[in-house]
This record gives sequence, structure tokens and C-alpha cells, in this order.
Amino acid sequence: MFATLLVAAITLFAYSSAWFVVSLILHRNDVADIAWGMGFVVVSIATLISTHNTSFTAYLTAVLVTIWGVRLASHIGRRNLKKSEDGRYIAMRERWPRFRVLRSYLQVFLSQGLLIILISSPILIINTYSRSGLNFLTCIGFVVWVIGFSIEAVADRQLRDYIARPDKPSRFMMSGLWAYSRHPNYFGEVTLWWGIGLIALSVPHGLIGLIGPLCISYLIIFVSGVPLLELKYKENAEFQAYALRTSIFVPLPKRGKRAI
Repeated sequence: MFATLLVAAITLFAYSSAWFVVSLILHRNDVADIAWGMGFVVVSIATLISTHNTSFTAYLTAVLVTIWGVRLASHIGRRNLKKSEDGRYIAMRERWPRFRVLRSYLQVFLSQGLLIILISSPILIINTYSRSGLNFLTCIGFVVWVIGFSIEAVADRQLRDYIARPDKPSRFMMSGLWAYSRHPNYFGEVTLWWGIGLIALSVPHGLIGLIGPLCISYLIIFVSGVPLLELKYKENAEFQAYALRTSIFVPLPKRGKRAI
């Protein structure tokens, strides 16, 4: 396991550093959002090659991670590169009066690499220890991944199409999956990672692989995903009316009072 972790760390150090150079060339740190999904693809492939693992479970996991990572990176790339830099990164730099370049490297790109390693724990476990074929937990994990991936992809597509509409009735997307959850794309992402975690449980030491889904769940639900968007619109009356009848995370039927 240590050798697999070392390969992942070296790979991500080089990968994150390369994207930092890209950010300097383009003068925008939000390329880190594009790098996020592909970082998992790079780790998955690098560690799969280094472990010489040819099991069905390892190859299945690599395919699932690659499908997710490529789709997410392309989605964010199309969205972000058509507009100016994300305001979150501009505000971040404004809070750094000194050593902005160094802090961008350490606190945006290298810290993202560390998070990718943590969340990749089920991938690392699978690539290190998996030697088996198809089994019950692999099947269940695959089904959960498909559900989560489908929800995230559909939610992203619905939001993209809505934003592009010149006649949209509201600033906020409130139809489709967004009628049942205020953040269905985040729900889908958390769900698909629990699918990968279940697949990891099918191999020895699989419990360690649950670090990944636990970490991404905590980050999205309590730190950098849902809370930031909820805070952004806390003073918006239209969004608050939408929040009163719509679940914050798990897709649920509309309610007459605040959903949870």
C-alpha cells in the first residue's frame, strides 16, 4: 500500500504543479476546478499501472473514475472558460496581501492534490489489493455509482440548458431534478463516490477505502459545496422561497415547509 500511495503522491505533485503553471499562463486560478476531476483519472491510471493489477474490479474502477473525471472536467471547462475567473478565487487572492503566487501554489493546487489522495483511498485500495472478479459488493457499488453519476450528469445538463435560455423565468433553476433538491449535482457526486467505496469493500482492507466517500461527503455537505452556495443566496428572497419548499440535498418531494 505504501508503494501505491507514493506513486499517487508523486503523480499528483507533478500534476498539480503542471496545472499551477497553466494558471500562471492564463492568469486565473479557477483552472484548478478543471484539474479536479482529471486528477482522479491520473491517479487511477498511474497506480493501476504501477501495481500491475489486472483484476476485473481494478479495471472496472478505472473505467468508472475515468468516465466521471472526463465528463466533469469537460463540463467545468466549457462553463468556466467562457467567462471571467470565478469570484471565489479572486476573493481568495485579495485576502492574500503577500506571497500570492506561492500561496496559490500551496493552498489551491497542492492542497487540492492532497484532497485527491484522501478521496482516492478506495481507488488505491482496489488497485493494491484487488485480485478478484465480479462479486455482490462490486455489483451493488456499480449500481450506486450509475445512480449517482446519472443524477450528477443530468442535473448539470439541466442547469446548463436553463442558464442558456434567453427566456428563463427566474435566476434560479427550480425545475427538473432541481425541483426536488437545491443541489442535486452535489448529491449525485457524493452518491457515486459511495458506489466506489462499496466496490472497495469487496477487496481486503476495503474499510480504509471508505475514507474517500466520507471525506467528499463532509467537504460537499459541510464545507465547500452546499454551504458556500447557500450562504451566497441567503439574502435573496426568491431563493429563500425556493428553499422553503425544496430539500437542501437529498432529492425529496416538495413540501409546504422548509425541507431538510
